[in-house]
Amino acid sequence: MKQYIIRRLLISAIILAGVSVALYALIRLMPANYIDSIMRGNPMITPDRINDMKELYGLNDGIFEGYFKWVAKAITGDFGNSFISGKPVIDDIASKMWISFWIAFIAMVLQVLIAVPLGVIAATKQYSATDYSVTVVSLMGISLPGFFFAITLQLIFAIYLQWLPLQGMVTARNHQFMNQFQQMMDILLHMILPMTVLVMTSIGGLMRYSRTNMLEVLNADYIRTARAKGLSENTVIYKHAFRNTMIPLVTILGGSLPGLFAGAMITETIFAIPGLGRAGLNAITLGDIPYIMAYNMFLAVLTLLGTLIADVTYAVVDPRVRLS
Repeated sequence: MKQYIIRRLLISAIILAGVSVALYALIRLMPANYIDSIMRGNPMITPDRINDMKELYGLNDGIFEGYFKWVAKAITGDFGNSFISGKPVIDDIASKMWISFWIAFIAMVLQVLIAVPLGVIAATKQYSATDYSVTVVSLMGISLPGFFFAITLQLIFAIYLQWLPLQGMVTARNHQFMNQFQQMMDILLHMILPMTVLVMTSIGGLMRYSRTNMLEVLNADYIRTARAKGLSENTVIYKHAFRNTMIPLVTILGGSLPGLFAGAMITETIFAIPGLGRAGLNAITLGDIPYIMAYNMFLAVLTLLGTLIADVTYAVVDPRVRLS
């Protein structure tokens, strides 16, 4: 196990290096950079001034020269200052990271609590009305565009009915005058719509995955043997079958680690939530190279870490798996 983890960490370092090269090259090859984006349409800015600004921001350097300058600083933990905010990128990410994390974490917990039991129930009642209902819901969740669903919810519950806030995380005028409990309820009220969007557009895939894996396990020989021994159906399903169904789900949950911190770009933008997803989309739009590099390298590290955790967890879920 120890040798396996060390070998995976070394491979991960090589992958991260390749990701950083490809990412930096793609950013520098974008049609417009940060200076072009903010200066576009301003007749008062001369070409010499634009050139001076590009020199100041290091945008006149070649791709290879700029990359090695970035790597030299990144190795020491200095990812530079964001072009947009002027603050160190690490501080900028840290200030928004936990907003995206808690939203995504709560949404993921709700997804698992809803999707996995429904998938198991659908599998145990194959071809019944329950199974068809679960399948319809899962297909709706997979097919429904997040931005369309979000705007529809805003239109119905925030504009027409006026039951819920339209955007933001707090009520700007009144939040500071509320007590702690009222502030928590205010945040919760603002999170109902974005949380509904995240959960409803994600449970479909997990639900179908759970159903498919449970059907496969229920047709296995050892399940027939367990039933032949006279074990109750609940014992067969939830003690013997469900544990083996969890093995593929571990892969999905392990791979969801970067998603907990990445933020939901579309949802956060539509609901004006100041998380990493919204900031990342803004940085990509304006060509904020330091922020984009730090943000995506952060996600790359989390992706590799999530994969490693999933592989190691296999040995815990299934004793037959041995990592070497």
